[in-house]
Order: sequence, then structure tokens, then C-alpha cells
Amino acid sequence: MASMSPDRPTEVRVEVCPPDHPDARTTMSRYAAELAARFDTGFDPSRSHVAVDAELLPPAGLLLVARLGDEPVGCGALRFVDDDTAEVKRVWVDPRVRGQGLARRLLVELEAHARDRGVRTLRLETNETLREAVALYRSSGYDEVEPFNDEPYAHHWFAKDLTPDA
Repeated sequence: MASMSPDRPTEVRVEVCPPDHPDARTTMSRYAAELAARFDTGFDPSRSHVAVDAELLPPAGLLLVARLGDEPVGCGALRFVDDDTAEVKRVWVDPRVRGQGLARRLLVELEAHARDRGVRTLRLETNETLREAVALYRSSGYDEVEPFNDEPYAHHWFAKDLTPDA
């Protein structure tokens, strides 16, 4: 696999992708496998509030897939809750290309899609084991909030105000 580099940031393409596309399936299965390996209790998607395919298709939501060449190396999704609120779901980056800003790029692109839809509040939850994700969300302007769902794997709930004057 080629690596991303600061002098060639366009090597990675990030595009909206149907959740049933093979590249989407690859990234989401690798995301679930990593959570199962990292969480102390494992990860069972059937117990989690993961977004199902229908929630990742417009107008209900969308899925972004990042590709390095022809290889899928990351993903991130939006699930629109209502006219003002959306949730960030399934942000994952292949370990082989981590540390090069792809997770932040995915998050920024998800925020742009949310703004384009008129979303005012973007929220997400994450597990304490995912320390790098917690740090990314905090450094990206997300504030820790009271739980907004009963996600069994979550320890942190975050929200970000997307209004222009925020």
C-alpha cells in the first residue's frame, strides 16, 4: 500500500459511497473487527446503535469512503436525526495510514455535508478505549455533553454547534 504524504495529500480520495458497495462493506467490517479487538468486552454490532444501510442513504444519511489508489482506507457516516441534528457514525481509518490527518479530513467533510443540509448540531458518542478518537473530537471543537442515547459501548458523548456564528 502506498502511504499518504504531506506533499501528496490528493492521493486519498474521499467520496460519498452507497453502504452496499464492496469498498463500504470492507471498511465497515474492518471498523467492527477493530472495535471487537480493542474493546474490553468485545463488540457486538447487534447490541450497538450502529447506523443500518437505509440510514446511510440520502436523505436519511450518507457514508463517505476514503480510498488510497483503489484501496479503501477509511470511512465515516452521517445519520440525520431531524432537520437540525445529525450524528457522526463509523469514523474509521486503516491503521496503516493513521497519523496523517485522514480522520480529521473525514470529520471535516462530514461536517461540511451536515452544514449543507442545514444541520445546526452534530453529535456523536465514542468508547473510552478509542483515546485517539476522543482527542480528535475535543481538538475539533466538540464539547462533551450528557448522554443522548443508551449506546452500551459509549463512555463519552459529544456535540458541536455548526451554526455560522458559533
